[in-house]
Amino acid sequence: MGTYKLSQRQSRRRPFIITTIVLAILFFIYILNSSSTSTKPDHKPPAASGGSKSIVRHQMNGKASTWRSFESQELVLILTPIARFYDEYWNNLVSLNYPHELIELGFILPRGREANNALLRLEQALKTIQTGPKKNRFAKVTILRQDFESPFSQSEKDRHALTGQKERRSAMARARNSLFMTTINADTRWVLWLDGDIVETPASLIQDLAAHDKPIIVANCYQRYVDHGESKIRPYDYNSWQDSDTALQMAKNMGDDDVIFEGYSEMATYRTLMAYMHVEGNGAHEEVLLDGVGATALLVKAEVHRDGAMFPSFPFYHLLESEGFARMASRLGYASFGLPNYLVYHYNE
Repeated sequence: MGTYKLSQRQSRRRPFIITTIVLAILFFIYILNSSSTSTKPDHKPPAASGGSKSIVRHQMNGKASTWRSFESQELVLILTPIARFYDEYWNNLVSLNYPHELIELGFILPRGREANNALLRLEQALKTIQTGPKKNRFAKVTILRQDFESPFSQSEKDRHALTGQKERRSAMARARNSLFMTTINADTRWVLWLDGDIVETPASLIQDLAAHDKPIIVANCYQRYVDHGESKIRPYDYNSWQDSDTALQMAKNMGDDDVIFEGYSEMATYRTLMAYMHVEGNGAHEEVLLDGVGATALLVKAEVHRDGAMFPSFPFYHLLESEGFARMASRLGYASFGLPNYLVYHYNE
């Protein structure tokens, strides 16, 4: 083949042609980039719900409960199963002098007409407090509704009849478990179980109980009443006790699904009841070791629940609910204590 040679004019034009082509390519790239930049906001994908900002890390070793709950600004979760709303309960609750910004509240109510009324009154009370002065507002409030009605009447007579105790206490255990499992979080240091019919406690209830630095500690629940015009007090909660040989032997002879209930003549256990340990004038902070606890005013270190201690809704060593909770906690290595002379008061019907 013959060799092709550019003419001198064509040779002179070649650099110009190449330069023009390069500039055209650069201009085209610039237009593409400009177009992409200008339309980028319109086509920006939605922000991802995950990512590093959605990952929260908690160093749980630094979140232990301490006796200096007040000074250490430790978060307290107050939990209340409630079927009736008592103004005295609410007024006592809001009068607690632990900083309200360090208190979270949790409530659980059964289905039913009476509970519906309690819910309305609770919501009204919460609206008033949570929209009022900031210092009075609680850090968080959670309200749960059970998917079943209460299996028992709320009258005091029916609640305490021996024939209905297994069903009643099982239902209460289920409610308590649902409540703490739903509301406890990584920042919770203490859980105060405060029944909805506890109408009088010292304003310093939380820090008084926490000062003992026990994994589980319960106040002594009494009831005020009037006898022939004279104001008196009497024991109310019999679920805080020290075990007896009689009760232990009774349990050995029971079937797997049988349960021991305290405070009934038909089932004499001869346990030592904290309700009868109260001595007027003795120190309010005198401690006793317990094998069973009531939950009328029960303070629990959050790590006890986190480690698996729950309220058995099934016979657990022939115990249910709060008494079963104490037994389960002991199996996990946590001891329970009571304060015989530190009194809280139950509503008197």
